[in-house]
Amino acid sequence: MILARFLRQTSQRFLSTVNNEVLLTYPESHPGIALLGLNRPPVNAVSLSLGAQLRSSLEEIKGKRSLQGVILYSTNPKIFCAGADLKERLFIKEEDVPGMVRTFRLMIQDMAELPMPVICAIDGVAMGGGLELALGADMRVCSTSAKMALTETKLAIIPGGGGTQRLPRVVGVAKAKELIFTGRNVLGEEAEKIGLVNCCVEQNEEGDAAFVKAMEMAALLTERGPVALRMAKKSITEGFEAGPVRAGLDVEHECYMGVIPTTDRIEALMAFKEKRKPNFKGE
Repeated sequence: MILARFLRQTSQRFLSTVNNEVLLTYPESHPGIALLGLNRPPVNAVSLSLGAQLRSSLEEIKGKRSLQGVILYSTNPKIFCAGADLKERLFIKEEDVPGMVRTFRLMIQDMAELPMPVICAIDGVAMGGGLELALGADMRVCSTSAKMALTETKLAIIPGGGGTQRLPRVVGVAKAKELIFTGRNVLGEEAEKIGLVNCCVEQNEEGDAAFVKAMEMAALLTERGPVALRMAKKSITEGFEAGPVRAGLDVEHECYMGVIPTTDRIEALMAFKEKRKPNFKGE
């Protein structure tokens, strides 16, 4: 079981620390990849402390120039994230709710704005804020046992972590309205069909098929130039938001200019000439 093996390796690093609701590791077997694990049993409900630890971890990841990818996952394959901690919400004063929701929204934005690609592995349930968290990733992989929904209207509220904005950009406006208005569940295969996830894989006996697939995708990223990955992400994201294609082409040109002076570009040309794998350094 791949996920269990990584968790055994991770446990040693955090043995002396109390209340680690987020596990951030850099596996030696996959250099260039960061694993960001939600670790708040039983359902990874998003509390103030989990949100703060996520933001701290994202800040650390942001500063690592050699990283080529990040995998967001759950240490409990059956539950990716059940959304906001409603028990904690009961004790939050009404005047404090807007600030709390804004902090959650900004945390997801922090992840979306990481310079390197982010892959989210969903093996279990992703509800409400849990799905909003997944929508902050660049790519999503789920298993056939996954179940996703933006359930906020059932609680007489609306998605506040960016769900009303990111979901339409992923599945289209009409489908997003249906899913947000009804709050209905979307299973893995349908999620792939409507474009909510990049792919849905058959769940395995260990329950970590999506994590395994995410690791396979991440392995491909480690063979790509770190600067190129960052510039490609920037070009796609900012170019799309710029509006007309012509404006997006200006963004693409700017990003292409960012890869020309890199030593990685020269290394790739030399490796091709010498018929060997390139040794990228993110420079």
